[in-house]
Amino acid sequence: MQYLLLIYNDAESAADAEEWQAFFTRARASGLFVGGSELVAHSVVGDAAVVTDAVVGYMRFDTADDAGSELGSDKEALLQLLTLHPVVAHGGTVQLLEMPRSPT
Repeated sequence: MQYLLLIYNDAESAADAEEWQAFFTRARASGLFVGGSELVAHSVVGDAAVVTDAVVGYMRFDTADDAGSELGSDKEALLQLLTLHPVVAHGGTVQLLEMPRSPT
C-alpha cells in the first residue's frame, strides 16, 4: 500500500535539525520511506477561502501488500514510526492518507 503523510503547521514548538535528522535516519532504515518535501509556496485555484498554510510538508511511505507477519504489519510499523515524527513530538499533527498502489 502507498501512503501520503500530510504535515500540518500546528506544532507547539519547532523541532531542531538534529531531531529531523534522527527521524529521517529511522524512516530510511525502516525501508518504508520513499521521499517527501517541505511545502513553501501556495497557490489557490478556485475557492479563495481555503487555508493555504495549514499543510507545510508531505512524506510518502510504501508498505508491502500483505497485511501481516509474526512481526506485525508494515502499517503498524509505519504508525509506530510516526509516533516519533518531530511535528508529533512537538505537539503537532500529521495525517496519514492511504492511496491505492500505482500499477507498475
